[in-house]
Amino acid sequence: MNYSYRALPNRHVLYEVAFIFIMRLARFLLICEFVVMMLNLPTPIRSILFFLLLLLVITGLIGVSVSLLLGLVFSLLIGNPFGRDALRISAITLSASIVVLGLTLNIKEVVSTAQSSFFITITTIIFALSCGLLLGRIFKLEKKLALLIAGGTAICGGSAIAALVPSIQAKSSDILVAVTVVFLLNALGLIIYPELGVYFGLNQQDFGLWAALGIHDTSSVIGAASQYGDESLKVATTTKLARALWIIPLVFVAAFTFKGNNKAAKFPKFIIYFIIASLAASFIPSLEPVMPWALAISKTGMAVSLFLIGSSFTREKLKEVKPGALWQGLTLWILVSFFSFWMIKLL
Repeated sequence: MNYSYRALPNRHVLYEVAFIFIMRLARFLLICEFVVMMLNLPTPIRSILFFLLLLLVITGLIGVSVSLLLGLVFSLLIGNPFGRDALRISAITLSASIVVLGLTLNIKEVVSTAQSSFFITITTIIFALSCGLLLGRIFKLEKKLALLIAGGTAICGGSAIAALVPSIQAKSSDILVAVTVVFLLNALGLIIYPELGVYFGLNQQDFGLWAALGIHDTSSVIGAASQYGDESLKVATTTKLARALWIIPLVFVAAFTFKGNNKAAKFPKFIIYFIIASLAASFIPSLEPVMPWALAISKTGMAVSLFLIGSSFTREKLKEVKPGALWQGLTLWILVSFFSFWMIKLL
């Protein structure tokens, strides 16, 4: 009678499997130990690492999107010793970079781009606000939190959220959740929008318009557009700045609806400086040799801004994110991306 049986493994094979298991376990433990060590680095060491990474960003050896991710990883793994200072400086750096970029744009191009994108901009804003509030009800979010996320998606991310806070008397927890959701989607948009633009075969003008309409914050819009090309960067910047002006009427409507304070509706002053720089570039011929340098300086400043923004994100913010808010923000962002893409192709 024949009996089928399974032969026992060779002793050497067992030794080899055990060795591989032990080596992988040791590697895992070393990684865990490294992470714990990084989380407990003294402040002077963290400060040195921060400035070394900042110097790496300034050199231009890494891409714009990598700058944001580098700052994010640094903050989550090591911890930014400068915290709020980095976020405050990032706003100044970004505004200055946009103004410098104005030196590379003719005022006629700025006006033409703003006029041609007016209809699609206002249509996208109305679509985003309507869908955002509806999704807030679907995911059972409080009206104020839903409006913060919808406003941040519809206009200009964190700036719109900050402007809406006093007008609707939002709670600090809602502010933190809305800003965190917008930040995470910003980082995602900065990475995947250029890839999608290439996949769909968008030209630079169409991609610049799409990025300005579909990505939340000005920093990520400019970061994504700069990866696609200089023409895309110019279109995206002009369209995004025009879109940002809609913060003012949104704040007044929100204040009237929620009986809040409408004094938050401040005009973004750096837009005036951007227009002045563009006027100077248009009517002062001696500035023409400066334009290539201005473009390079502007791109470097934007990369620095994204690194600082990423480094200001903390583990505490990540823990505060509510699943419903994240689903609302993600669903709305996808809908706005598809809608704005369709509008660009339609017009």
